[in-house]
Parts: sequence; C-alpha cells; structure tokens
Amino acid sequence: MKKQFAVLIFIFILNGCTFQKPDYLKVITPAELSQLTQREDIFLVDVHTPEQKHIKGTDLFIPYNEIEKFQDKLPKDKNTPIYVYCESGPMGNSAARSLHELGYSNLTNLEGGAKAWRKAGLGFE
Repeated sequence: MKKQFAVLIFIFILNGCTFQKPDYLKVITPAELSQLTQREDIFLVDVHTPEQKHIKGTDLFIPYNEIEKFQDKLPKDKNTPIYVYCESGPMGNSAARSLHELGYSNLTNLEGGAKAWRKAGLGFE
C-alpha cells in the first residue's frame, strides 16, 4: 500500500513539473515554421534575452519580459498571427502569455526555440 501511494505521489509531482500548454497558444516545429516562412509573410518575433542571432525573416526583437513596452511595434489587429521564439522555449511561452493578456489571440511558439531551429540545420540572419 505504501509503495502504491509513493508511486502516485511521484506521478503527481512529475505531472506538476511539466509545461501545460495553455489553450491560447499553439506550438510549431522548426520544419513547419520554415515551410510557413517560405510560403507566407508572417509576423515573427525573437523574445530571447540577451539578444541572439535571429531566424531569417524575424520582424522584431522584443525581450520576453518587456512586451508591454513595445505595444506600438505590434500589429494593431489583435487577431494577427504572431509567432514567437527564444533560445529553447520558456521565454517564448512567457512572451505569449503577456501578448495574450494584451488581447492577442493568434499566438504560436516555436517548439524548442532557436536551439531546435539550429539543430534542424536551418539558417539565421
């Protein structure tokens, strides 16, 4: 009985530590983002601090924790798709949360960030 209880506690703790993707945020793989940027003109934002090399086609650099300060640089239409990325993902999630709080509804984060982009052999500016 004690062993089963310990296993249940372990599973509960493990699940609590994983990132739960909110319903307002989509995730895109590097391959999907690369294909998309070749087909469409998208609004792509690097939110990593400190500033890093940018993925080709990046429109804007905004530190993930300063989204509100740069509202004048963001699309006026709050339904405009905004794609964010950082080095590995967490800063992108934080930036998306801030954008959502500002009323933006079409948000996508690059899964694995620039690190995954680099690993996929894709280019930077």
